[in-house]
Amino acid sequence: MKVSIIVPVLDEEDTIQTTLSRLCRDFPDCELIVVDGGSTDATIELAAPHATVVHSARGRARQMNEGARHARGEVLWFVHADTTVDPAALGQIRACLTDPRAVGGGLTLRFDRRTPGLNYLARTSNLRARRLHHVFGDQAMFVRRTVFDELGGFPDLAIMEDLEMSRRLHRRGRLRLLPATSTASSRRLTAHGTWRMIAFMQYLKLLYFAGADPESIRARYAAGPGLLLRRERIRPAPRNL
Repeated sequence: MKVSIIVPVLDEEDTIQTTLSRLCRDFPDCELIVVDGGSTDATIELAAPHATVVHSARGRARQMNEGARHARGEVLWFVHADTTVDPAALGQIRACLTDPRAVGGGLTLRFDRRTPGLNYLARTSNLRARRLHHVFGDQAMFVRRTVFDELGGFPDLAIMEDLEMSRRLHRRGRLRLLPATSTASSRRLTAHGTWRMIAFMQYLKLLYFAGADPESIRARYAAGPGLLLRRERIRPAPRNL
């Protein structure tokens, strides 16, 4: 079962070389594709010796879909540039997908630092993935290629594309949370304060479920958790959601 690893990037010169070197070492039989969304630093030059580099319009959903378009694997595995993946993950993915009812899933989340707030977030994220089947990008989502194509790839949303994709996948079959770990960077969480960011992210998810325009949610996320209780513009959810 051939696996294609797809890494969306934008100005990741500080992390990309280490990430790709590790992926090449730990998963030498996987196809490795980097999708650049318009980096202005040295990301492309640093990635080129390790992976196939393709270019895309900016936006994680668009970048991941463009990577999938170039991929040849039967399994598409989406890994963030600042994430470290457990070498045991590949074997677990292949074993999981021997079950024809399984359509994809993610890895067990943890962070590169251990604090009460980060530990709480990892535990609740993993519980959410097991019970609600909501798999987010920092859990290194993997998808059976045939199902990915049938769904038309990731929805073209400014944010929450991973949440919406996991909801659609769950309607098609089983989503599995594997024991292998995905170690995510805590840099943004700790920069703004972990507990504050946990509350902020829950707030953004509530906005999404309430039907807020994803572009306004993305802009709110980019602005940071400053004024948490702020009136947002609510628009009807897109018809295809």
